[in-house]
Amino acid sequence: MVEQWRVRFDAEVRFVNGGGLTVHGFRLDIPGTGITDEELAALLVRHLGLLMVGEVRITGKELIREPHKGGRGVATAAEPGRRSRLIELSHVIRDGVVSYPGLPGPRIVEWLSREASRQRYAAGTEFQIGEITMIGNTGTYVDAPSHRFADGADLAGVPLDRLADLPGVVVRVPPGVRAVDRLLLAPYEVAGRAVLLHTGWDTRFGSPGYGAPEHPHLTGDGASWLVEGGAALVGIDSVNIDDTSAAAGGARPAHTALLAAGIPIVEHLRGLDSLPPEGFRFTAVPPLVEGMASFPVRAYARLDG
Repeated sequence: MVEQWRVRFDAEVRFVNGGGLTVHGFRLDIPGTGITDEELAALLVRHLGLLMVGEVRITGKELIREPHKGGRGVATAAEPGRRSRLIELSHVIRDGVVSYPGLPGPRIVEWLSREASRQRYAAGTEFQIGEITMIGNTGTYVDAPSHRFADGADLAGVPLDRLADLPGVVVRVPPGVRAVDRLLLAPYEVAGRAVLLHTGWDTRFGSPGYGAPEHPHLTGDGASWLVEGGAALVGIDSVNIDDTSAAAGGARPAHTALLAAGIPIVEHLRGLDSLPPEGFRFTAVPPLVEGMASFPVRAYARLDG
């Protein structure tokens, strides 16, 4: 994994037409392991979109090794010697492992064993054929519009350009934040992109705590903002994109807003901490199945140098 660095600093900004701005403990992505005060001042101005800046004084600068959050104008460093690489973003589907609490885990068995197959083929030739019984909401899966709406598109009706090779953007959700709302999403350009909400909840997958009611989720207001912004797909590394606590009363505003707009939802992602804020392509394609609304996907990201 390519190391990512940020810098924490204080700054005083003076404007040529009067007035100023002071920041304390501000953090910004940087492209490498070092940055001069002059470069940092220019990066701060560009990140905040400041006009008519006369002077920037930097103090208390400290380098921090942590994932990028999406600073403007900061290119993602490419891994030396490689032009492209793939990042796995799906959970492994295993026999009996429950993905969503209350729903059954998959049953994986042999329909034809290698030993039994020897009776069917020539000497030295053998095969194995497996059988899996599972619900659509298994592992890392995609929800099509028909998951929520009877007249919505099923898996076979969702076009590939909504599922494959999409430009992606990662929204880093601060630790302890449950509700991803419009304000958390506002800094990001989402039009035509796969918007992936990185909450860190995936580390609980397979444990009793994964389905805890305090899991992070997208609010109805946040979902409406993504619809208005033209997002192509929305994913999350949590147990559900909606609030499933008792306080929600069974409402599912995020599913409702996104699927009504034809925006597929990918739930139970993992490994979003391995992705840069942007500069990657995202794919999560299910089989072409008619009559089903949710199905496992092999979700992954492609990073180009």
